Amino acid sequence: MPETLVSPFAAGLACRCPRCGKGPLFAGYLKVAPVCTSCGLDLGFADSGDGPAIFVIFAVAPIVMILAFIVEALFHPAPWMHLVLWIPTVIVLTLLFLRPFKATMIALQYQRGAHAQ
Repeated sequence: MPETLVSPFAAGLACRCPRCGKGPLFAGYLKVAPVCTSCGLDLGFADSGDGPAIFVIFAVAPIVMILAFIVEALFHPAPWMHLVLWIPTVIVLTLLFLRPFKATMIALQYQRGAHAQ
């Protein structure tokens, strides 16, 4: 019986196993579980490296820049207020995006056959 393909983007956004889409991918915040608790997939192949961090930078930087330009154009806050607004925003967005981006990269690795090597 052929294996049902799980979308790597759906599995990544949900932070689920790239094979079954059900078991949790992470054992901690960013620590990949050794095996899927649902289907038993050995997740030892998963090594996303610095890729997720780079993609998070590429996603968060434009968002914050656009918001900063809008706030500056509408309200003209003091420079210290920009620091108060945007430093926490960058931290929160980075922490929110990092897990799904890492999970998506791992799911794409699985889909491309990294587990078979």
